Amino acid sequence: MADVLPLVEARLRTALGEPDARAAVTFLGTDRIEVLRFQGDGIVRYATLGMSAHPMTDPTAMLADPVKGPRAELVLSVRAGRADTDKVLRPLAVLAASPQVEGVVVAPGASLDVGGPLWPGAPFTSVLVAEPGGLVEDLELDEPLDAVRFLPLLPMTPNEAAWKRVHGAQALQERWLNHGTDLRDPARTSVPLE
Repeated sequence: MADVLPLVEARLRTALGEPDARAAVTFLGTDRIEVLRFQGDGIVRYATLGMSAHPMTDPTAMLADPVKGPRAELVLSVRAGRADTDKVLRPLAVLAASPQVEGVVVAPGASLDVGGPLWPGAPFTSVLVAEPGGLVEDLELDEPLDAVRFLPLLPMTPNEAAWKRVHGAQALQERWLNHGTDLRDPARTSVPLE
């Protein structure tokens, strides 16, 4: 079975350019997760590398399939220079390791909570997983492997996360759209939720 990570990194470089920094985090009992930083046009993008090395497995499955199953990497985009967002590397690596550690399947519409600010002083403690395909196209792999999807992360304030749990991801995204929310602003406030 070919290692998918060089293919994933090549896809990220094709879509986002050359990374200007990278960091690696290893958690006990998991494979290494890297976070690559890409900068350009006033936007900083952080992309995980390592989450897609193994397929995600349904936690209710009796036996984990080592080949079949969804594969993904996470991508976070923020405006440059407005906050110390480079400290997001560890929280992103934690989220990318969650399928291995907790046996969860990360999919669009899911909320992922990091248990604290995404970076120092951030008003966000969780992210909404958005639909893939816009910024980085899916990476098709040889059969029987599933494609690698590059899932955008949208930072959520605690109030937005609570509102999303009641009303759903689609309703929150519509509220953001209706209020012209700049989801890349690392210092934005919560969207009005009344």
